Amino acid sequence: MKIIISFLATAFLAAMSFAQEESPAPESTPPTTEEKASATVEETPASKPAEAASPAAAKKAEAATSPAAAAKKETTTSTAAKPAAAAAAPSGKKMSVKEMEDKWEASVAIHDFSTIQGFVASDFVGVSSKGKFTNRSQMLSEFKGDKDTYKSAKNEKLNVTNFGPNVTVVTGRAREKGTGKDGKAFDRTFLFTDTWMLRGGQWQCVASQISKIKG
Repeated sequence: MKIIISFLATAFLAAMSFAQEESPAPESTPPTTEEKASATVEETPASKPAEAASPAAAKKAEAATSPAAAAKKETTTSTAAKPAAAAAAPSGKKMSVKEMEDKWEASVAIHDFSTIQGFVASDFVGVSSKGKFTNRSQMLSEFKGDKDTYKSAKNEKLNVTNFGPNVTVVTGRAREKGTGKDGKAFDRTFLFTDTWMLRGGQWQCVASQISKIKG
């Protein structure tokens, strides 16, 4: 009897072991709705372009502020400014010494004091048509005191000689017609020598001698 019971127990244990080996492995628990949503957010394609666009935007900003971009902008600005500077050049054209001499004599007829004042150097020295030594102040004072009425005043002859790039000497003959303050008509002719110097880009008369030969 004991032998039969022992045999049955052994068979039962063997059957239980066989059943455990043949039973399928437990299936993994399906992901919950919350886990799926989390996975969708992490893997959504919409977030990836934003991350990819960020380096591109940074690169574009860097290119806009690079030295090459700044140089291009500066070149464009300089080119745009050139026409304005070129347009201003004709108005700033300087007169030649010969032109200044003609304008000086023409200014005598209309008593244009400001033009002659601009031509004469501060250290001017000269000899007037009345045979007097003069400086700038005395010469301009004599010009302002002129009360004659002029019909014409012009240079009839000018000889321009350059002594280097900064010194020019002009010898000439001027003729003036009109009526004096006493009411009498006059017709005067002068010979003169003017010395001009180029200073700071501007010609100035630094010395002059005038002699009246007629009238």
